[in-house]
Order: sequence, then structure tokens, then C-alpha cells
Amino acid sequence: MERDRSILLVDDDSRNIFALTAVLKARGYVVIPATDMRHAFNLLRDNPDIGVILLDMMMPEMDGYEALKLLRQDAMYKGLPVIAVTAQAMSGDREKCLSAGADDYLSKPVDVDALLELLQKI
Repeated sequence: MERDRSILLVDDDSRNIFALTAVLKARGYVVIPATDMRHAFNLLRDNPDIGVILLDMMMPEMDGYEALKLLRQDAMYKGLPVIAVTAQAMSGDREKCLSAGADDYLSKPVDVDALLELLQKI
């Protein structure tokens, strides 16, 4: 499978994983789900073909901001595109995600057309 067609989907809500996985698989993407960052880092090591990460910013244990910091400090993942996905849609949240190291930002509920457009750009 092409690198840019494999997506690591990190979200602590199984309903979000289910819905996004169904939509993305129907569009030909390979979706690799993780419910926390510990699992996500293991999946990244085991799946070098992952081309993008969809990252929930508000998760227990390690949130997306902390995860982005670790990803951007690691030479292997520094350039891996990350799209921040969050229920936070307040003024300044987009900028906060981008300054933390995300390549782009989507608010929940995810607009599928906007997501697909972002995936085409990356």
C-alpha cells in the first residue's frame, strides 16, 4: 500500500474511530486505529508506511499537544504530516494546534469533505 494512503487514526472515542474508519476505507485509505498515544507510537514503529496521522488533541494520559511535541522531536517522525482533530472550536484553537506542530486542523464533528481535501493536499 502506498505510504500516503495509510492513516494512523488516534482517538480515545471508539465511535469516532468507527465512523472515520468507515468513511476513509470507503475512499481507499488504509486506516490503522489507536486509542491512546502509547499504542500509536508502537504502531508507528511497526508500520513505516503510515503517511499521515489524524490526532485527537484531547485524550487522557497523553494529549495531542504532548504527542506532537514528542513526534516533532523524533527525527523519524518530524516530517510526518499530522492533522489535529478536536472538539475544541474556540477562537485561537486552530492556531494553538498549528503552533504545537500540527500541519492542519479539523474540528469535530469532522466535515468529511474537508478531511478528504486535506488528505489530498498532504
